[in-house]
Amino acid sequence: MFGSKSNQNDPNKNAALGGQGALNSIVNGTNIDGTINAENDIRIDGNMKGILNCKGKVIIGPKGQIDGEIRAQNAVIEGVFKGVLHIDDLLQIKESAHVEGEINTDKLSVSPGAKFNVVSKMSQQTQM
Repeated sequence: MFGSKSNQNDPNKNAALGGQGALNSIVNGTNIDGTINAENDIRIDGNMKGILNCKGKVIIGPKGQIDGEIRAQNAVIEGVFKGVLHIDDLLQIKESAHVEGEINTDKLSVSPGAKFNVVSKMSQQTQM
């Protein structure tokens, strides 16, 4: 009745508790100045100045802005990034993105229309 067994297999319950597949989110209107360390994927729709270390995927939404350094497994940029990117696997730059600085990645995808002014180093392995 109160402890229904059907909720025990709910995948959203595990995500809410910080399990695999969990997504952290910084919403539009939020400003962060400092360092973020994330074990799971993170989406930034607000503004951040500082360092972002993520063991999963970083997504900068269309309204998101980061000025600083990102270290992550994968990244998708739809908003604004200025600084240094260290991406171990795939970096995707979408058509709405504006990226300036330095990137270090294994694989790179830049959509037509993106503003992309960087110094790039591509290698098999970046240091995290």
